[in-house]
Amino acid sequence: MEVGYLGVGNMGQPMAAKLLDAGHSLTIFDISEPAMRPLLERQARRAASSQELGDRSEIVFVSLPTLAAFRAAVLGPNGLIHGGALKVLVNTCTVGVPFVKEVEEAMAARGVTVVDCPISGGPAGARAGTLSVMVSGAPEAIERVRPLISLWGSTLTIAGDKPGAAQVLKLTNNILFAVSLAATSEAFVMGAKGGLDPEVMVNAINAGSGRNGATQTVIPTVVLDRSFDYGAALHILMKDIDLAIAQGEELGIPMWVCQTARLVYKHAIFQGSADDDISTLVRQVERGAGFEMPKTR
Repeated sequence: MEVGYLGVGNMGQPMAAKLLDAGHSLTIFDISEPAMRPLLERQARRAASSQELGDRSEIVFVSLPTLAAFRAAVLGPNGLIHGGALKVLVNTCTVGVPFVKEVEEAMAARGVTVVDCPISGGPAGARAGTLSVMVSGAPEAIERVRPLISLWGSTLTIAGDKPGAAQVLKLTNNILFAVSLAATSEAFVMGAKGGLDPEVMVNAINAGSGRNGATQTVIPTVVLDRSFDYGAALHILMKDIDLAIAQGEELGIPMWVCQTARLVYKHAIFQGSADDDISTLVRQVERGAGFEMPKTR
C-alpha cells in the first residue's frame, strides 16, 4: 500500500520517518526541499504537488503549520483533494472543529474519508516515537490506519466516532500546556532571581505538585542549556490558543485563565517574536524582570 505524507517539517518529518522505519512505501510532498531531503535520502518518493501525492497514495497524512497552508495544499486548485487515488486523509494538525468539518464535507463529496488524528509531544516526542495520538472518525477508517498511527507512540486514544472530537481533546491538551508554559516561565525566573539554582527547582518541582509539561520537557531540555530550540514557533501555539478559547466560548465556558495566558503570548508576538521558539517565552519574562537565568547544562 502506497502511503503519502503532505508536510514534512518539524513534526511531519520524524513522523514520516517512523513509517519508513516500519518498512512502508512512502511518497512525500513539501514546498521546502531541505525538509524533504532527509526522507528522500532514505528512498521516500517525491511527488511534484499535493495533487500528485493524492494521485499516487490511497492514504495521505497531513502535517501543516497553519489553516491557510492546509486549505491551500489540500483544498486548493492543485490540492490533495483532486488526487485520483486518495481514499483516506489523516489530519494530524490542530485546526479546530469547524475547519475539520469543512474538510470532511469537501472530502466526502470526492469519496474520501477523513480521520482526525492530532498528536501531542512535540518534535522530541515525534523523533522518539513517544507521541500521544488522539484520533476520531469512522471506526473502520480508524482501524485501517491504526497500524500506521500506532508507530508514533504507545498511547492512542479514540476520542469519538466523528472527525472533530479529537480536535476538542487536542485543544484541551494544548491550552493546558500553553497556560503551564506561561506560568512556569514566570515561576522559574522568579525562583532563580530569588537565589535558587534552576536545577534544584527542576528536581523539586518535578517530584512535587507543580510538575507539568513545561517543567518536565521545555525547561530541562532547552531552557537550562539556553538553546531555546524546542521546535515549535510561538505563532503556532498562539493559533492553538485562539482555537481553544474559541471552542470554550462557543460552549459557554468562562475562559478567564486562558484569556490571561493568551495576553502573555500576544505580548511576545507584538514584540516581534512570532517566529521564535515557544521556549523563548522565558526570555520575555527575563527582560521584564531585568534578570537572566544562568546556563546550567
